[in-house]
Amino acid sequence: MERLRKRASFKAVAGGKRVSREGFVLQGLRAADDARSARFGFTVTKKIGNAVVRNRIRRRLREVVRLAGNKAEPDMDYVLVGRRAALSLEFDRLIADLLTGFTALAKRDEASKPKP
Repeated sequence: MERLRKRASFKAVAGGKRVSREGFVLQGLRAADDARSARFGFTVTKKIGNAVVRNRIRRRLREVVRLAGNKAEPDMDYVLVGRRAALSLEFDRLIADLLTGFTALAKRDEASKPKP
């Protein structure tokens, strides 16, 4: 799994499509360069809680992506914005939400492409 680490990358993805789920918001943007695997970034705002809580949420989201990230579309950049519910949701539910999020973003991406 490749990671997004630069602020500019996070800001670029924030300008793309987004899908809300109970445990997180999934943002996605098709990258300009082709032939690479999907990249992921993780963030949790300070209003969610202290550093311990935010880090637990980030760790859970990273594990979900590790388990189901291979289903992501190549050439896409994704950012998962954690919500407090990510602490209490079961992993199976988080994985299912991530997979449906990938599908929903793909449909929105296809709908926004110009038709020939």
